[in-house]
Amino acid sequence: MEAHLINGVALAYIGDVYYELRIRRYLLSLGLTKVNDLHKKAIQFTAGSVQAGLMDVFIERNLLTETELNYFKKGRNASGPGRKNIDMATYHKSTGFESMVGYLYLTDINRCDELIDLAIQILTEKA
Repeated sequence: MEAHLINGVALAYIGDVYYELRIRRYLLSLGLTKVNDLHKKAIQFTAGSVQAGLMDVFIERNLLTETELNYFKKGRNASGPGRKNIDMATYHKSTGFESMVGYLYLTDINRCDELIDLAIQILTEKA
C-alpha cells in the first residue's frame, strides 16, 4: 500500500483506529478494567479538541518533520463540514492529526509510536 497515494480522509480513517488502539492499550496498562471508566478516560486522549490541541503543541515545539506537517495539512484540508459537537476549525485540525498518524502508521510505525507516546506524555502531564 503506497501511503502517498491515499487521500487525507482515508489516512485519517486508519490513523484514528491506530491512535485509539494505542490509547486503549495504554489505559489497560494502567490497570483500568471497567469499560465505563475506560471510555471516560479514553475521551480525554481521543476527543477532537484534544487531538487539535496536541497538533498545536507539536507545531509550537517544532516536533514534526516537514513531511509530517504536509500529511497533517493533507488531512486538515480534505476533511468535510465537521460535526455538530465541535467547531469546524477544530474538526479539521483533528482530522489532520489523524491523517498524519495514518500516514506514519503505514510508512514509519516507530515514528508513529514515538509521537503517540509523546502525546500520552503531554496529556498526562496536563492532567
